[in-house]
Amino acid sequence: MAVRAVRGAVQLERDEAGHMDEHVGALLTALLERNGLTADDLISIWFTATPDLHSDFPAAAARKLGIVDVPLICAQELDIEGAMPRVVRILAHVESDRPRSDVAHVYLGAAAALRKDIAQ
Repeated sequence: MAVRAVRGAVQLERDEAGHMDEHVGALLTALLERNGLTADDLISIWFTATPDLHSDFPAAAARKLGIVDVPLICAQELDIEGAMPRVVRILAHVESDRPRSDVAHVYLGAAAALRKDIAQ
């Protein structure tokens, strides 16, 4: 079993805790489903949020999905002028038999513009 890194992002419409839970939960769910993973395959997840998001920790959405025994950490993205606002990004480390080239990175909605080269 190999260790793989899976990326993803979603742009929020507004900075509200419930809205963040919904969209980050959808992103995590899509990331797991598209890669044939379960919570048991997760090693750790890094979440980043743009500096304009203050309502909640993105990792709280993972806990609400039942991901309770996986190390999670949140950090703030760099405040770069002109960057897409209200974005939560994920870097998940997983155990998977998939070759690196078959890993499905998930960029939902407007966030797909961030990585057109790898967005699925």
